[in-house]
Amino acid sequence: MSAAVDVVVVGAGPSGGVVAKHLAENGLSVVALEQGDMPDIARYTGRREEWELASQKQWHPNPNVREREADYPIEASESDINPLMFAGVGGSATLYAGHWAPFLPSDFRLKSLDGVAEDWPFTYEDLMPDLIEVERDVGVSGTRGNPAYPLRQEDFPMPQLPIGKVGMKAIEGLNTLGWHWWPGTMAIASKAYGGLNPCVRRGTCMTGCPEGAKSTTNLTHWPDAIRHGARLVTGARAAEIEVDANGHAEAVVYVDRAGQRQRQRAAVVVLCGNGIGTARLLLLSQSGRFPNGLANCSDQVGRNLMMHPYAGVQAVFDENIESWRGPFGLSIESYQFYETDRSRGFLRGAKWNIMPSGGPLSIGGFVGSKAFDGEEARLDDTWGAAHHETVARRFGHTMIIGIQGEDLPEESNRVTLAEDLTDSDEIPAPKINYRVSENSRRLLEFNTARAVELAEACGAVEINAVPQMRDTGWHILGTARMGASPETSVCNADGATHDVPNLYIMDASSFPTSAAVNPTATIMAVALRQSKRLLARRRDLGSPA
Repeated sequence: MSAAVDVVVVGAGPSGGVVAKHLAENGLSVVALEQGDMPDIARYTGRREEWELASQKQWHPNPNVREREADYPIEASESDINPLMFAGVGGSATLYAGHWAPFLPSDFRLKSLDGVAEDWPFTYEDLMPDLIEVERDVGVSGTRGNPAYPLRQEDFPMPQLPIGKVGMKAIEGLNTLGWHWWPGTMAIASKAYGGLNPCVRRGTCMTGCPEGAKSTTNLTHWPDAIRHGARLVTGARAAEIEVDANGHAEAVVYVDRAGQRQRQRAAVVVLCGNGIGTARLLLLSQSGRFPNGLANCSDQVGRNLMMHPYAGVQAVFDENIESWRGPFGLSIESYQFYETDRSRGFLRGAKWNIMPSGGPLSIGGFVGSKAFDGEEARLDDTWGAAHHETVARRFGHTMIIGIQGEDLPEESNRVTLAEDLTDSDEIPAPKINYRVSENSRRLLEFNTARAVELAEACGAVEINAVPQMRDTGWHILGTARMGASPETSVCNADGATHDVPNLYIMDASSFPTSAAVNPTATIMAVALRQSKRLLARRRDLGSPA
């Protein structure tokens, strides 16, 4: 049994790194439990010839394909989208593209503006100071002035990365159509900054950055947290949260590398395990007082899962636009169709990411599996001699328009525990029940058609489109949402669960809505806000249990 501490944090990803750093810097004793390892940059394959092959297996974003012991399997047979995640210090950001896109003002007010979902318990304006502070720690490159983000006055810590020929090609069409665009804002260094090295634009961002240019908390937060006394325990798979006779959380039980159960006591437990991991741990923590799972008197734990349905359009050009160059995530972005316009037949909208196309394997399979008219691609078109012809035609000549739609919360989209599937420690795996809603389907179809218009306006000679893709569940939100009412939410605005006052949730599972942007910026800003408010209540923490 480990000595009791002020706070135990479960999960060492983006939110866990923020929480541990802030609390440790301000004098609290902190232990963090992470089921994965500290990344070894030397193992990243982006510099190697086998990079694209490795991305198909050991660096695949789907844990069911990757099959690492450090991950856990996910029962996703009843889901329209595969959840994508990665266990390790830095979390799934190890494999993210580095988009830095905070939620927009309307994203906090869906009930007030559109009559759906719930408003957040705080606003865009409330969160702005925490966002700016996080950006300094993260190291964000960009150009301020995007009209989608009003009230922002501060420059980003670093200048934007180059737009490149892919971005310039898209701008031609966007300007012709009169549609919004802005240079991409990225959690990727454009120059040496803190512990980050400048991006070399190799474009292999989504299998770990071998240059150390992409900002992840193993580089930006954990060194500071550890220097201030936080203890990081890797290879520690959380199995249960124990409560005392008063119903307060008193310890996290975890399985260590040797397969032995350990118990970490703490005055406060903070969950940062993402929308699947946090819900899974709460459901695993059943007891006589909490027979349906910990902090689940509302029956909302696991419900309202959101995963951002995604579409893609592939545009091929006669001229070489160097579309193998990075950063991979995006060169420019567009919010032209982001806000609700009821005349379109659906609510809310999408963020567009103008992206390069990657290497020879990517251009044949990313969004090229179905033509826009619905005709299925044939194996003959992407194999043997035809593959060589495809690579010659598309490699360096292809732009991707990624369409990320807002996912409205639905109680039926949920995380439960699988009956017949366990992880390598025999702990029940999560099961996902998720269906893309009719609203999302209409949203994606509309935006896909508009993206094809953009490809045509840019002068594309070949256009392929997929109105909804399956391997796109990067963003896992909403399964323990925050709100004022204990009957309809799991935690309050500070992240404290209604049922267990010293149990906090500070990851994206607490988000009432998903927006249509990449959530990491908002995840980290909310975690900082909530960490500050927890620290302000330090006098109420009491002695470690």
